[in-house]
Amino acid sequence: MKKTANMYPLFTLLILSVLVSTCNTSVQSTSPSRLPTVSADIQLLESIQNTFANIYDQSKVAVVSVSAKNVRRKAGRGSEGSRPIVELEGTGIIFHPDGYVVTNDHVVNGAETIRVRPFNRQWYDAELIGEDASTDIAVLKIDVGEELPTLAFADSDEVRVGQFAIAIGNPYSLDYTITTGIVSGIGRALPLGDNIIRYQDFIQTDAWLSKGNSGGPLLNIYGEVIGLNSVIRKTDDAIATDVVKAGASFAIPINLVKRISDQLVNNRKVTRGWLGIRMRQVREGIRVQGVEPSSPAKRGGLQRGDIITKYKGKEVNDFRQLQFQIAESLVGEKAKITVIRDRRQKTLEVSIGEIPPRHVERWVTPTSESWKILGIFAREMGASDFENYTFLKPGDQGVMVKAIKLGAPAENAGILRGTLIVAINGKKVESVEQFDELVHSAQEDPEIILEITHGEGKKIVSVKPSQE
Repeated sequence: MKKTANMYPLFTLLILSVLVSTCNTSVQSTSPSRLPTVSADIQLLESIQNTFANIYDQSKVAVVSVSAKNVRRKAGRGSEGSRPIVELEGTGIIFHPDGYVVTNDHVVNGAETIRVRPFNRQWYDAELIGEDASTDIAVLKIDVGEELPTLAFADSDEVRVGQFAIAIGNPYSLDYTITTGIVSGIGRALPLGDNIIRYQDFIQTDAWLSKGNSGGPLLNIYGEVIGLNSVIRKTDDAIATDVVKAGASFAIPINLVKRISDQLVNNRKVTRGWLGIRMRQVREGIRVQGVEPSSPAKRGGLQRGDIITKYKGKEVNDFRQLQFQIAESLVGEKAKITVIRDRRQKTLEVSIGEIPPRHVERWVTPTSESWKILGIFAREMGASDFENYTFLKPGDQGVMVKAIKLGAPAENAGILRGTLIVAINGKKVESVEQFDELVHSAQEDPEIILEITHGEGKKIVSVKPSQE
């Protein structure tokens, strides 16, 4: 017989019944209204019941409703006309008393306005602090004029298959709904499509969830957050798109959520390492299926057909493990990579680059002069850059390369994302506006000379302006 979502409470009750039948321990009832003659099995059930109810009471004050009004164009490329307003609803977790809220990026991405409602409070306008499409994490900020309650984070590396899982969220716009189940699996990855690299290590649970639960907490029996509910799978193995559909659900481990949310709060963006290879898992290790032109891997000597056996001295035999290790590496860091090539072992040293926006962001084409003429999208330096880029030294000034246009002069000259541009044609660069002005004034020159700094040191690079 095919199971339905309504059978999950029955399944949980059956588990509890098994516990009761095998337990000889007498548990003191916490309810003064119960008679002392109540049997031990009922007392045990009441104790478990009270545990769930207490977790709900303690946790709901740090769970919020999220409403995002998104503007979406009509279907069809280049279509104009009306742009209907679509309101998306989800859940969030207060993780800092100053009003910082973490939720799913898919709930708030592209929103014109975002509102957040804490428990028993009014709706507040929220500021989008930062978002990361690769992990489906976003951080919001609300100002309520006082400190807010928060939820404690567990160590999600300690989560075990079979332990209880408790979810609080807003399915069907029904605020503060609690459902329970067990952790069905860990380390799950899902084929979510598109060209964005997904950093996935999902916790799977059978706790009944629907779309409004997105961004809500998955808790353990101590009321600690073990994951951020993110994805629902229907029984036909397709990703749920309708609120009436529900099934096995997947949560982002809270350790990953904490790392990403901390970066978004401190830097408003996430910086990840990048090699620029396509790879697949084989028996001997990770085979390099392809190497992108002008990528750190290409510069470091990696070739198609190489089998990676060690990354920074540690053995690798799992595709996702290596992907995470590369992403966690600092930009500019020298990484030793051991490969098997022509049946011989070889160790290469590769300077880690920064992953391009096309792999991690919902990209909008820039309109700056430097983008049109050189294929460079620059940004101002920030204090966090000195932590994220190992080659930067105190006192360094210039603009950072945020993106490089494929096939543009800058890419042909070997300039990478994450490069610091110090000077152009001998003139020091102090701002993005000045950089664009200098590029514009030099666009008729046969070449533009850039003084740059990146993971391979300081260089003088000649770039031919685009004649388009």
